[in-house]
Parts: sequence; C-alpha cells; structure tokens
Amino acid sequence: MTSLPERGEAPPSDCEQDTATAVASSSSSDQKEDSCSEQKEDSSSKQSKASILSAVFTPPFTIFEGQQDSTPTCENKSPRSSSGSYGWSRILRRFVGSTSMWRLLGCTKVLTSSDVWFLGKCYKLSPEESSSDSDSDSGHAAFLEDFSSRIWITYRKGFDVISDSKLTSDVNWGCMVRSSQMLVAQALIFHHLGRSWRKPPEKPYNPEYIGVLHLFGDSEACAFSIHNLLQAGRGYGLAAGSWVGPYAMCRAWQTLIRTNREQADAVDAKENFPMALYVVSGDEDGERGGAPVVCIDVAARLCSDFNKGQSTWSPILLLVPLVLGLDKINPRYIPLLKETFTFPQSLGILGGRPGTSTYIAGVQDDRALYLDPHEVQMAVNIAPDNLEADPSSYHCSVVRDLALDQIDPSLAIGFYCRDKDDFNDFCSRASELVEKAKGAPLFTVVQSIEPSKQMYKQDDGLGCSGSSMANEDDLGGSGEAGEEEWQIL
Repeated sequence: MTSLPERGEAPPSDCEQDTATAVASSSSSDQKEDSCSEQKEDSSSKQSKASILSAVFTPPFTIFEGQQDSTPTCENKSPRSSSGSYGWSRILRRFVGSTSMWRLLGCTKVLTSSDVWFLGKCYKLSPEESSSDSDSDSGHAAFLEDFSSRIWITYRKGFDVISDSKLTSDVNWGCMVRSSQMLVAQALIFHHLGRSWRKPPEKPYNPEYIGVLHLFGDSEACAFSIHNLLQAGRGYGLAAGSWVGPYAMCRAWQTLIRTNREQADAVDAKENFPMALYVVSGDEDGERGGAPVVCIDVAARLCSDFNKGQSTWSPILLLVPLVLGLDKINPRYIPLLKETFTFPQSLGILGGRPGTSTYIAGVQDDRALYLDPHEVQMAVNIAPDNLEADPSSYHCSVVRDLALDQIDPSLAIGFYCRDKDDFNDFCSRASELVEKAKGAPLFTVVQSIEPSKQMYKQDDGLGCSGSSMANEDDLGGSGEAGEEEWQIL
C-alpha cells in the first residue's frame, strides 16, 4: 500500500527524471547556438514544465490551499504564461476530483461523489465541488487533511519487554489495543486542541499535541502504553500475545485511568486524563438482550467525582460496547451505526472485520473508512518537551475501507462531550436515534435507573464508573459483568 505523500513534498517520479534528462541533453547540444533571449525562453519553458509536473505530483492539500500559495512568484511571467498556469490549475482541480488521482496515489479506496461523514464532520465530495475554483472547507483535499491529522497507532517492534512475556513486539496480536489507543488519542486531541485542529506542516509543534503522543509511547513510563494497558486489563483477560474483545478493552481503559488518577492524587501531580470516563452497559435485563443505557444521573455523578465533589460538569468520554449479532452484524443496526458518525461528539468505532480490529473513523455510502493498525513500525517514545520530535509514524494518509455489513458484530462506540451543553446535545441526538430504531436501538438514554436495577459503583471519587447495571449475583463479587455475559442484540 502506497500512502499519500507528506504535505509539501513531491514524490520522485520517472516522468520528472526523464524530463530533466531530456532538457539537459537538449541544452548541451544547442549550447553554442543559443542567444540570451533564447535562453530566457528556454528557462521559462523549463519552469512551466516543472510547475506542471510539480502540481500533478504535489499532495492535494497544496492544490487546494489559499490563492496566495498558488499565485506565481515570478513577476516577469508573460500574460500568456499566467493564463496557461490558470488553465492547468483548472485541469488539475478536476483531476484531483476524479478517480485517476486516487489510483495514481495508490489508495485502495476510490471515494465516490457521495458525502463522507468523518468524526462528526461532513465532507461533500460532489464533482461540482471538486472542480470548483473557490477554496472550501469541504471536498477531497479538506477531508484528506483531516484524515491524515488523526492519530494513527500501529503495531510496533523493538520496545521494552512486556512484563514477564519476553515479547518486544505486538505484531499479530495487539491490533485491538492499538485501535483503542487511537480512539482515546482522538478524544485527547479534541479536548486539548479542538475538532478543527490539523497537524501543522512545520516544527516546532504544539506542546499539547506532543504531550498526547508521549502518552502513547511504548514503555511503562508512558501512561497509556501497551505495557500499562495490558497490566490494567489482566482481570479482563488481557495478556501479551492474546487477542481480546472491545468490551474487555473498554474495561481495561477504565482500570488504567482509575489507577493513573490514584497515582496522580498521591503525589499531587497533574492528571494525564482530563475528563471523566463512562463505560456504558445495560440494566439487569440488558445483559441478556437489551441495549446499553446511558444514565444522565450516572454521568452527572461521574463528572462530580472527577471534579472531587464539585457540582460543575466536566468533560466526559463515553465508551459503549455492543454486540450486534452472532456471526455477523444484524443489518438493521447498520443505518444506526452510520448515523452515529453525524454526532458532533463522535469518536468513531473500535472494531473491524472478525478477528481484525481497526479504528473506524468515518463512513461513505455503505462503506466504513478506517485507520489500520496492522502496519509494523519501530517503537517510538516522544519526550513530552521535545517540540522538534518527528511524529510522522503517528499519521497516515492512506484511506482504507470495508463494507459495513462485514464489520464484526462485537464493537464499541466512542463519544466525547466537552461540557454539559454538549452532553445534552448528545442525549438529544441519541434519543432521536432511538426513535428511528423501531424497537431495536443501539443504546438508550434515561434520566435515572430504578433503585432495584441500579448497581452504581463509585470508585473512590475518581470519576470512573463501574456502572454495570446488573444484579450483584451476576458480577462474581467484582462489581463488573464479564464479557461472556454481554448483550446479544
């Protein structure tokens, strides 16, 4: 798979090399006969050719940048040359919107002209928009810039040994952990930098951005490393060399964040996870056939716990594990899953093909667009104060896709709500989605849980909920339901 070139870089091409050779040969043979004026014309011709080739092989980001970037820098260009450049610009814009560019750049998926919903933002990829000369916050170029700005976390090799496993790589077994790291990383980016943030083209980088990358390094010193996640998830079956499901992964995050917060409180240090976490599960009937229940009162309690008893609302991350079928996903849930990407609070889906986890961050038509963790890279640990670090291994420009009906029915949806108003908006949208579900919702929203059904476990005021709404007899004394008891919808 060939990824899109990095912003501002033009990949080498045989076409450019052949042109340079031909120009050099021609210049050598006619050297004695050229006059000064002919040299100027030849120079102008070379610049025109180079400009055209550069434009063709420049990433679509730069093609759609502001007018000042596309304005010729040479003031001595003739009107004819300027007009020619404008004509080529129009042709290139149409080329970017066509399938030819996507095949040229090696993308496995040729995006259609349908709208793309990507983490709560809509990109219109209509042919009319793609061929427009006006700058727009939509279209192929804007979507790719957004896509390549998301944090991409993959298999790594060469890191410190994981506990007593002797493993220094997570190849072939760590995709669920890596996918979950991507989802949580987006929540942290949205919290610190906002949804509109894009990876800057030049150093030094934003301290918050570098700080987020540091958290996901591959050593025990990094708070949300694969080492620490496996340690936190031992009670749910996480182990080096073994594959786990989304439900166990969500509970592992719950445990890790609780532990991280306890350690920060013990030394009066800054917390690495600046929000409450709510792992949403069902009521006592839901464990065996009902939808998970988002309880507003539970969310409020978690925010209060995070704020150490204060009544103010805090940012909150919601993880909603689901099982939407047996061997394959029930088709009735596919339209509902697609609509969750239209929520401004959307963090995407932790899931993928059976036995192969990915981070699904967008949809188009009946296809899921995802970031793939199955590429092996060397371990990287970025220091939190190194604003000159190389973050290239944490970003990917290759758009991959799979049919929504091929998704493993076991998955988890993520949402990030910045404040109380944002949470209320999420609840409103979720309630509307319930009405569209025709009796089979992904999850429901209620104000409170009946005392007879409620099993809310407050984890020492740390803002994490063991809010499994189940009978204590079903919990094995742990306060949490096992993965094998999760709902089959």
